[in-house]
Amino acid sequence: MKFNIKIVYIFLLAVAFISCSSSDDDAKNPDSPYTQYGAPFEKMPKKQDAIIYQVNIRAFSQAGTLKGVQDRLTQIQELGANVVYLMPVYPVGKVKASGELGSPYAVKDYKAVNPDFGTLQDLQTLVEEAHKKNMAVVLDWVANHTAWDNNWITEHPNWYQKDANGNIIIPPGTNYNDVAQLNFDNAEMKAAMIDAMSYWVYNANIDGFRCDYADFVPQTFWTEAITKLRKIKKNQNILMLAEGSKVNHFAAGFDYTFGFNFFSTLEQLFKDNKPATTIQDSNTTEYANNYNPENRVVRYTNNHDVNLSEGTPLELFGGKKGSIATFVVAAYLKSVPMIYNGQEIGYAQRLNYFSRTPIDWTTADNDMLAEYKKIIAFRNTSNAIKTGTFTGYSSDAVSAFTMIKDSEKVFVLSNLTGSTVKQLVPSTLKGNWKDAFTGAAVTLGTDITLQPFQYVVLKN
Repeated sequence: MKFNIKIVYIFLLAVAFISCSSSDDDAKNPDSPYTQYGAPFEKMPKKQDAIIYQVNIRAFSQAGTLKGVQDRLTQIQELGANVVYLMPVYPVGKVKASGELGSPYAVKDYKAVNPDFGTLQDLQTLVEEAHKKNMAVVLDWVANHTAWDNNWITEHPNWYQKDANGNIIIPPGTNYNDVAQLNFDNAEMKAAMIDAMSYWVYNANIDGFRCDYADFVPQTFWTEAITKLRKIKKNQNILMLAEGSKVNHFAAGFDYTFGFNFFSTLEQLFKDNKPATTIQDSNTTEYANNYNPENRVVRYTNNHDVNLSEGTPLELFGGKKGSIATFVVAAYLKSVPMIYNGQEIGYAQRLNYFSRTPIDWTTADNDMLAEYKKIIAFRNTSNAIKTGTFTGYSSDAVSAFTMIKDSEKVFVLSNLTGSTVKQLVPSTLKGNWKDAFTGAAVTLGTDITLQPFQYVVLKN
């Protein structure tokens, strides 16, 4: 009897040891100085399922804080988004600063929260609350350059590129005078950069990064960084978005590239009366030499840069109806859609992210918001839109295409002009369809008439 009790006692000790060891392993990586905060996000969206919502923290609320973002998470969730992308949360440099408050992309400290926005605890709470609402949180990461008063400048001047006279330079070929160019030939700097990225995955439990100016950072760095970052959360994927257009970003481990070409093509339709067929050409350009059918380009009709420098979707794309017609194409044409805060309510004011320009949410156009919700809701239910094969049928006025996955077929037509047009229907697409939003029966004949900026989405 004593022997049996002893065996049971030893067994229980072993189980307790294994349990504790497993827990410790999940929380603490032996290769990292950090302990994992929070739990893995169990509802992490697959990369093809993402609907990205970009938050300009300075503009998003009257307070301009992380708490202000947290207070509107329900509205982001109700829109249908499942990835909250925060513009840089880090302290902003004051030396050579641009604008009233300095650029968020001039990072003074890679391992701190801008005190104007709140604290690390505020960010942790924001992430926790987003996770409760089944939304991931990704941070903006600025790898290419730092602010001039970043401690790296004084402590590690050899981590920066220099001119012939030994002076640290701004990013080559730019007028970005508020930032200093990092030297990616320096192994210590690259290790410190990856450590700083890891810091946020561990300490705030964030779910990935949108990487600024990605085309100008060596692919070898991104490969090393992403490989190491993906090992941190053993039971959860992280999303990585390159703000760049190089196809080799996918080879480096990024989930998405950025639809610069697509956006500029949309602009040309409205500025220069280019035909809608050029959108198909743009799609071909953005996916050229990309042989993985699962890869996707993030497409948008607004973001923080174009909003400030070029205008809101209302300004750029023919008012409310035109901006919705273009968003349908951006959201459905072999893409992952991104929405910039305020566009979903038809907000007409530009947002200067170098200062505080709070969005007045009380001015919301509720009809427009309902349109955005409807468009996003269908995408969230359609595997054809999310992962299907694209075929274009566009004309001068109408962006028309099918997205097909297995037995599901979706036919999208969007009139991108202010005129009533008649669109020819290919013989292979004639016949019986359903309205994707209402389920009403639709029969297509030889052609279909579309009112100014009208869009039609059909499914089999």
